[in-house]
Amino acid sequence: MLNQSKKTLSLTLAVAPAKVIRGSQILDQAVDDISRLGNRPLVIGGDRTLSICQNYLQLWESQELNVEKACYTPDCSESSLAVLRSKAQEHQADVIIGVGGGKALDTAKLVAHQLQIPVVTIPTSGATCAAWTALSNVYSEQGAFLYDVALDKCPDLLILDYNLIQTAPQNTLVAGIGDAIAKWYEASVSSGDSEQTLIIAAVQQARVLRDILLQKSVVALQSPGSETWQEVVDATVLLAGVIGGIGGAQCRTVAAHAVHNGLTHVCGRGSIHGEKVAYGILVQLRLEEMLQGNQLAAAARGQLLKFYGEIGLPQKLDDLGLGNITLKKLQSAAEFALQPDSDIHRLPFKVALEQLMAAMVSTTAPGETSGLSSNLTNGVNQGKKFSGCKSDRKA
Repeated sequence: MLNQSKKTLSLTLAVAPAKVIRGSQILDQAVDDISRLGNRPLVIGGDRTLSICQNYLQLWESQELNVEKACYTPDCSESSLAVLRSKAQEHQADVIIGVGGGKALDTAKLVAHQLQIPVVTIPTSGATCAAWTALSNVYSEQGAFLYDVALDKCPDLLILDYNLIQTAPQNTLVAGIGDAIAKWYEASVSSGDSEQTLIIAAVQQARVLRDILLQKSVVALQSPGSETWQEVVDATVLLAGVIGGIGGAQCRTVAAHAVHNGLTHVCGRGSIHGEKVAYGILVQLRLEEMLQGNQLAAAARGQLLKFYGEIGLPQKLDDLGLGNITLKKLQSAAEFALQPDSDIHRLPFKVALEQLMAAMVSTTAPGETSGLSSNLTNGVNQGKKFSGCKSDRKA
């Protein structure tokens, strides 16, 4: 007999959208699938996106969908969410359609979650896996990350139209590659020793995702719209989402995303989500080198630096437009990344403030630098210049 004294642990996973449609020029055929969810959609997107999709919206309206459009602010912010909820209620919306990049889709998902109505996600770039996931990130009006919200379910319908994705600037897909490849470096650290079947599967899928991106990204970026390009889009938008769905929260983010969150408090919208995450991977690997003497992390960082150089991902703060960041601002970003509830604490070792700051300014270092943490501590205390950071004091 089973030991009745043991409590049964119930875990609920939001693994995948209820339905995924992908292909070329498929948006004009999507009305039937949308109408099964509702006939009064509120379409949420940015000005540029809604303009690009205007022909599709008019087609949907001609096919008996009562469409209302609404712009979100540059971020998924509390004020924007309040306005959009009111707009949806005024329209008596019975389904939300999010069209755009990660923040537009996060906004649409969260509005639908709050109103308890279905949601359709239509990504316009390969920049994130937001079209797939049961998660929304909330930002301040200034673009600083505040918190994330776990949703009840993944979207009811995901429509991936390669022609629409191809209208996005190429740097958005480059950023998506950075965001997606982080899955391996974070999941392998947080969950690589797990014996749970689904987490093992998620970690291994993260490894497969990394290999696909390392092997195919350069060719894909040289040939937009090609079969290889479509495979990389599938990797950044779909497979990256699968990993978070199967593995759950503990297999999702570690230091790379924590560093991203901290950076949003000093640079706001100065760079794309995936660019900051890609830089955050290098910071995480640098921490593993410095604090554990991990030579595999050093080798991985060297491999990524070469790969980043080939496709245009940021390797250091200067590449994020933060080459002249002050020590005070660097410390502010690091402090946010180290908040008690931060995912950085999924690392198998503790990280002190000065250690994180040292890693953040040495992502391109040739190897572990002796005394770096103590040098930075002295620099913070004395207001001195340090590896690209300028003092808050005037010279």
